[in-house]
Amino acid sequence: MTVRPGIEVLLEKERDLVKGKRVGAVVHPASVLSDLRHTADALAECRDFDLVSLLGPQHGARGEKQDNMIESDFYQDPDTGLPVHSLYGETRRPTEAIMQDLDILLFDLQDAGTRVYTFIYTMAYCMEACARFGKRMIVLDRPNPINGRQVEGNILDPEYRSFVGLFPIPMRHGMTTAELALLFNTEFGIGCDLTVVEMEGWQRNLWFDQTGLPWIQPSPNLPTINSAVVYPGSVLVEGTCLSEGRGTTRPFEIIGAPFVNGRNYAARLNALDLPGVWFRPAYFQPTFQKWAGQMCGGIQIHVRERELYEPYLTGIAVLSAAHELYPEFFKWREPPYEYEYEKLPIQILCGCSSIPDTILNGTPPDQIRKSWQEDIAAFLRRRAPYLLYR
Repeated sequence: MTVRPGIEVLLEKERDLVKGKRVGAVVHPASVLSDLRHTADALAECRDFDLVSLLGPQHGARGEKQDNMIESDFYQDPDTGLPVHSLYGETRRPTEAIMQDLDILLFDLQDAGTRVYTFIYTMAYCMEACARFGKRMIVLDRPNPINGRQVEGNILDPEYRSFVGLFPIPMRHGMTTAELALLFNTEFGIGCDLTVVEMEGWQRNLWFDQTGLPWIQPSPNLPTINSAVVYPGSVLVEGTCLSEGRGTTRPFEIIGAPFVNGRNYAARLNALDLPGVWFRPAYFQPTFQKWAGQMCGGIQIHVRERELYEPYLTGIAVLSAAHELYPEFFKWREPPYEYEYEKLPIQILCGCSSIPDTILNGTPPDQIRKSWQEDIAAFLRRRAPYLLYR
């Protein structure tokens, strides 16, 4: 059976939640119904409430911004004619001017299941704006694409809060957007007038390609479900001088730099015998971003058993091996990064300083994994009251 996302449940069964109201909608390209109609188009066709504006997160409401950290401006949506307000530009929070024309703000973004993915913090900022300006927030739930069962990584240290990590959750949190909204609202004191519309048919063990729903890339550099599977670890590469494969057709799966020998790099990683994964030597030439136009040696990550695969641990190992093999070339990326101008990007991506130290120290994977087990146990207890699905 095809999972039914929250937008379909709202339109078919919960229309009274928005009847007679002025509605704004936070959307992006993956905001689609199972028949591939876009949420904005489906909402605009309704006559028992008034869709007055769209709001776009990072990469834009229609996904028009290809690369990372490129801001969006206000514009008129070419399909609906509605005003589109940017939540990734001059402001990342809905302003009073945006909110004054609304009674309800709908949130319908496809998340990636990873702490550093900015859409869940756009959601948190929208919730804070609703609390401040006396509006209702409705979160239309969608699947966690990398399942809602597996949880991995250290809890974010509040000292390293940023737009890629506002709250103390692990890198792979195993929650849906609606579950996170409930957690954020209560545990972190947002206190907005919040309603969630649950999916139908989703279960915690499902990967996105088991839902029957069409995969639409939630951001330009997550083109496939495989990209999303490796992302919780490969995103750490953004904090280094290595290319994370932006400017190739396999971002986050292909990693390297001109100074890397692919065979040696792959051999070093395969010797670690990490669960569920194999590393193949690869050579590539990015068309944009790091090392654009230059031949890079590196690896491609091949996930062989995704139920066993530990993406965050793997990402740490990928950086550790690069540092071990190429200490004279391997460097941390300097700020600014995602509106943080002082702390190193690798620190805000990891949500701490200890993991970057671990990478430089060559700590064995088993010891790294043990370092966050108490964090995970505490988080599982904290999130339990907010889980909506079996």
